[in-house]
Amino acid sequence: MNEFDKKLRKQQQNINQLLIEFLPQETSGYHEIVIEAMTYSLLAGGKRIRPMILEEVYGLFKPKSLSIEPFMVAIEMVHTYSLVHDDLPAMDNDDLRRGLPTCHKKYGENIAILAGDALLNRAYEIMLEGVMKYKLGDQGLLAASCLATNAGTKGIIGGQVADITYEDQAVDMDVIGYIHQHKTSALIEAAFMMGGYLAGQSDEVIKRLNRIGRCIGLAFQIQDDLLDITGDEAKLGKPILSDMKNKKTTYVDLKGVEGSKVIVADLLEEALSVLKSFDSTKTVFLRDFINYLKERTF
Repeated sequence: MNEFDKKLRKQQQNINQLLIEFLPQETSGYHEIVIEAMTYSLLAGGKRIRPMILEEVYGLFKPKSLSIEPFMVAIEMVHTYSLVHDDLPAMDNDDLRRGLPTCHKKYGENIAILAGDALLNRAYEIMLEGVMKYKLGDQGLLAASCLATNAGTKGIIGGQVADITYEDQAVDMDVIGYIHQHKTSALIEAAFMMGGYLAGQSDEVIKRLNRIGRCIGLAFQIQDDLLDITGDEAKLGKPILSDMKNKKTTYVDLKGVEGSKVIVADLLEEALSVLKSFDSTKTVFLRDFINYLKERTF
């Protein structure tokens, strides 16, 4: 295991512990089952990419601070809520997520819907608590607003609606690009921008961070399209060929496997190029992370 892998694993472990700390702590009441479902979904594995990015971006400008922890947890809660709802029978109807039964398979569709709703609301609750506790003012509000925008109709929900609308239809690159940018890239972009907002950075810096996030987010989704065809189901922790099953057109359908790989490589190179505009002594992990993405198999 190299140094990057060691740091990646350590950060994932730290984030997992944070997630536990920020989950609802109620131990009795008629709603216990939904907290159990929230906990199950949030702690069922995952790369923890988004909170990790937020923390690393903040570290480009300021020393580590407890004040960013609620935002790190919030973005992972929003990501998990989106997966819980994406797996539902009315959406992708998937039975496995990260090698485990999806939330609706374990707890039923009704509780899964409510667990997703609860994770989304808990995310906003802890961010606003963080703004007040650490007196973050506009910096904290801008970060929270960024997450809300990128999770809503201008982000995840907008992308999901387009994904559903164009299911089983012939689509072009504009439609696929819109879906990928909103459904997948939006939260990765938010992670980069939130780190910048919390560190009090200028609009110009936020734009550069946004561009890095978009390049990574789009590359990440195209890689998922590739892995859905070429990946190892055991490594992925979910069934392959799900796009074909759901009659969804992907980058691979229009650009082919090799063409899609070229697009991924170009996007990640652009991300590295923009990252060079920041202090190179503080971007080591982010550079290594982008290079890690180039070779990911799950």
